[in-house]
Amino acid sequence: MGPRDAQLLAALLVLGLCALARAEKPSPCQCSRMSPHNRKNCGFPGITSDQCFDNGCCFDSTVGGVPWCFHPLPKQESEQCVMEVSARRNCGYPGISPEECASRKCCFSNLIFEVPWCFFPKSVEDCHY
Repeated sequence: MGPRDAQLLAALLVLGLCALARAEKPSPCQCSRMSPHNRKNCGFPGITSDQCFDNGCCFDSTVGGVPWCFHPLPKQESEQCVMEVSARRNCGYPGISPEECASRKCCFSNLIFEVPWCFFPKSVEDCHY
């Protein structure tokens, strides 16, 4: 391998790493189900929607007085389970197992205490960018 081949290989490696560093665009439910007053800023003044999405964040400029580029809701196994904690409707009982919750065709997340861990899913038809 000559010096020219090594330079080409290095350039391809850098391009590949840049592509990997780009964050994954959040799903429509991760963005549209976030209440405007709960948005946490993820950008800077004048950020474009493309720049915002490239950072793995949500963009919505339709509401004034709140961040337009904001962190998404956490990703879930199913889009139907993406929602703010305050939107959860209980589908189980304290101490329910993930398996029992799934048998009820409900969502399960035990990451936050003092909220329903087993909760009803929501339709994804209302999700949009």
